[in-house]
Amino acid sequence: MKVIVCGAGQVGFGIARHLAGEGNEVTVVDRSAPLMQRITDTLDVRPILGHGGHPDVLEKAGAADADILIAVTASDEVNMVTCQVAKSLFGVRKTIARVRDRNYLMPRWKQLFADESIPIDVIISPETEVGDSVLRRLALPGAFDSASFCDGKVQMIGISIEDDCPIVDTPLNQLTGLFPDLQAIVVGVRRDGEIYVPDFDDMLQAGDEAYVVTASDDTDRTLKIFGHQEVEAHKILIIGGGNIGYQVARTLDRQAGYSVTLIEQNEDRAREVAESLSRSIVLQGSGLSPELLAEGNVRNSDLVLGLTNDDQVNVLTTMLSLQEGCRRGMCLVNDTSFLSITGQFGMEVAINPRAVTVSSILGHVRRGRVMRVHAVGDGSAEVLEAEIQEGAKMANSKLSDLNLPDSIRLGYVRRGKELLKPRGGLELRAGDHVVLFVLASAIEAAEKLVDAEKK
Repeated sequence: MKVIVCGAGQVGFGIARHLAGEGNEVTVVDRSAPLMQRITDTLDVRPILGHGGHPDVLEKAGAADADILIAVTASDEVNMVTCQVAKSLFGVRKTIARVRDRNYLMPRWKQLFADESIPIDVIISPETEVGDSVLRRLALPGAFDSASFCDGKVQMIGISIEDDCPIVDTPLNQLTGLFPDLQAIVVGVRRDGEIYVPDFDDMLQAGDEAYVVTASDDTDRTLKIFGHQEVEAHKILIIGGGNIGYQVARTLDRQAGYSVTLIEQNEDRAREVAESLSRSIVLQGSGLSPELLAEGNVRNSDLVLGLTNDDQVNVLTTMLSLQEGCRRGMCLVNDTSFLSITGQFGMEVAINPRAVTVSSILGHVRRGRVMRVHAVGDGSAEVLEAEIQEGAKMANSKLSDLNLPDSIRLGYVRRGKELLKPRGGLELRAGDHVVLFVLASAIEAAEKLVDAEKK
């Protein structure tokens, strides 16, 4: 597949790394010489220095033969123009644009991104994607990662294995005997920084991170069996009233059972947010102020969310809030060097906005009938939902006969309204939706399993 990525920043780099690592022909376009130097020193991609919206630059990048163009520069307007030029002049089959400014995304202007206006096939709003990710984590206390598949019927949850986990040192194939009706499968494990697909006789160890695919109805029970019985937070302190903090606060403000306090540094923004929320309390000032945290009732809060645009502020305000007596902490971090803090000082979860955005974009890039993609951790693995096509290798094959490689694990199967736990004798059919845990090196192999075989 030939892909053009316009923008060599964090998101563009992440997308190019994923796609180039899978053997795709990737061209990266950016005006910044230092960014282009970094990407060419690191990745096997074709670099084009220039403005992605200029026809001559796209022509040089091979737009006439490209399957997909992904525009993720720092400018919404550049991304929009780039997609329009790619469609109008070069007929690129699929265009994807990152658009941050909510003014462009209001429902009343939905006709803006139409074939007769600005022809963009997929609009990605990072703030919306990250806000939704934060809300999913709130609904699953005890999980450090989560994603929903099969119209919400299946969940992937990341679970930290603590010393008191009841199933430590228990072979995975014995879990079915211990919990015969448990609808959950361990599909991946991170140990000592490396992610792998476990054998069925492997045992989890304290310090591991387990990735589990489970029926959504059994998620809470799965977390309890793995030693996590955290209570859902109801008193929430949010640091940062930007697009993400505001979106989370607004969603919780409209739901019964939540008490929300939001702290925003900028006076004008704090006033704007306060006028938009009906039940929540908005305080103006720094989240690093112990006095303001006390005014926000930090000691009686169940959870603090560090959601500003500054990683250091997010980490420090979260740690300070925990020190002041808040029970749990979660924050946004763009710099992966901060991710090592997760699990320390009571900070349960660090959400990486770049990884969330990359996952969303990859879901629209995958070939065939891949419906949903969730990148795991640093992108060394993915969980994907795909529909088996007629004529695919998986179609009309028993699971035991497929001999799936060690880098791929089938988590769950949805057939119509029915969820099927994968057993050796299960015969897969065309039209089934499968949830697969796949190491990055095996993405192409996984796609071939569900795509119709070419004759």
